[in-house]
Amino acid sequence: MEIKFLGGANEVGRSGFLLKGSRSILLDYGLKIEAVSERPLPSGKVDLCVLSHAHLDHSGYVPAIYENSFPPTVGTPPTLKLAELLIEDSLKLNRQKHEKPLFFKHQFRSFMDRYIPRSYGSGVELDDYGVTLHDAGHISGSAITLIENRMGRRIAYTGDFKLGEQLLQRPAEIVKADALIIESTYAGSEHPDRQSLIKRFSAEVMETVQSGGIALMPVFAVGRAQELLAILYKCGLADRVHLDGMAKAATEIMLMHSDFLANGHLLGKAVKAATVVETPSQRRAALNAGSIIVTTSGMLNGGPVLDYVTKLNRNSRIFLNGYQVEGTNGNKLLANKPLLIDKKKILIKTPVSFYDFSAHAGKSDLHRYIKSSGASTVFCVHGSPENAAALMEFLNEEGIQGYAPNVGDVISLDFD
Repeated sequence: MEIKFLGGANEVGRSGFLLKGSRSILLDYGLKIEAVSERPLPSGKVDLCVLSHAHLDHSGYVPAIYENSFPPTVGTPPTLKLAELLIEDSLKLNRQKHEKPLFFKHQFRSFMDRYIPRSYGSGVELDDYGVTLHDAGHISGSAITLIENRMGRRIAYTGDFKLGEQLLQRPAEIVKADALIIESTYAGSEHPDRQSLIKRFSAEVMETVQSGGIALMPVFAVGRAQELLAILYKCGLADRVHLDGMAKAATEIMLMHSDFLANGHLLGKAVKAATVVETPSQRRAALNAGSIIVTTSGMLNGGPVLDYVTKLNRNSRIFLNGYQVEGTNGNKLLANKPLLIDKKKILIKTPVSFYDFSAHAGKSDLHRYIKSSGASTVFCVHGSPENAAALMEFLNEEGIQGYAPNVGDVISLDFD
């Protein structure tokens, strides 16, 4: 079998990995969302696509494969609906930026029509291959893919995963495999202890709102928004929360598929206690002293957050809670540089705090997954060159054959 790295190799974004044996299996096909959407390399003929989860860096370009062929795409039920939400929004932004169309509507419809929903522990058969999905612990519906041939040889693809604690997601399932394609996003660092982080976070939020300030939380619509809602509810702060932006629709989808959550009832209670912003008057009310605003987008590159961020009172604070890609408004905010809002540069003077509520595996969890999987060959993907190199160093120490491929590389794998 050959593995061609179409994207997501020595970089974060546009994940796409093509396995070519007796049939061709495409693992994810995403976009790199920056100033201009960057696409993966052409996939060529595909017999089956497997979608690990809904985030655009994994799902955003999947409809493009439906130009001249119509392979099925396999993923979990929430992944389909969440991907539909995110892809439609990306197409809207694409038009607003006057970029070349990513793909056409009939391709998007073909993707939706050809999608095969599967739960964890189930999958599909493709000639000599069995494809099974397992819980990745990243966001609702995220899946680790296991591909097994008739000889019992196994390849696992983690996508984005997390073994550590989250309120709404169960820990990832460690899948035994001969070869492993694994993310390396945080291979060089550890995430902070989650309980200590929540304690510090809730204390600073409480201090902000009790002083009459507004706690503004830019969030990723899928995953982070819901996790923070649950945290704020458990800390007794949900009645102060105003939920705005695409996170509203994403939360509804996740509640419709609550069986893919560890604590769906907790999210339901959090949403019921919060105010869901639907009208201009509710958006104005969200700016009242002592409120908490949870809104998109997580990197401040669009969405209602850009309206809120210029209207905060002097006791307010901005709580960033996810990775900020270089060049985004969120990255500029951390660096105390002017933000680009409505084509104007605006310096935001509101103080900023950063809390690492990552839904990715940290260094020790990556090491534990590799060792527990039993894989003798490991491909390090979805990480910067520095993080891919850090994971390669661990593999060398363990005597495991490792690769940190570049985009466009093709590597042969003994899969007999």
